Amino acid sequence: MDINATKEGNILISKPLGRLDGTNSRDFEENLKSQLNDDVNNLIIDLEDLVYISSAGLRAILLLAKTLNSKGQKLVLCSLSDQIMEVFEISGFNKVISIHADRSSAISSMS
Repeated sequence: MDINATKEGNILISKPLGRLDGTNSRDFEENLKSQLNDDVNNLIIDLEDLVYISSAGLRAILLLAKTLNSKGQKLVLCSLSDQIMEVFEISGFNKVISIHADRSSAISSMS
């Protein structure tokens, strides 16, 4: 999996490409945690280019959300394909993690 990451103010925007599963979910989680600091403390995960997510991938996103929430910071998701959105709905994660239609609305939600 490749991860493109950019910063916009105090927001880290991560865009994983490919699959998020048991083979790479731990690296994904650690990579994002290592980029969060005092200057960059909110996270948007843009899932536009994600083609598959397993339970391990869901767990990584949930752990990131819990870590950020415990510090008073935010994690939001955006640009989910119908297939990926269905996984979040079936798992109930759409009720505990904020999901936005596109990146601009995700950024606006951080204000």
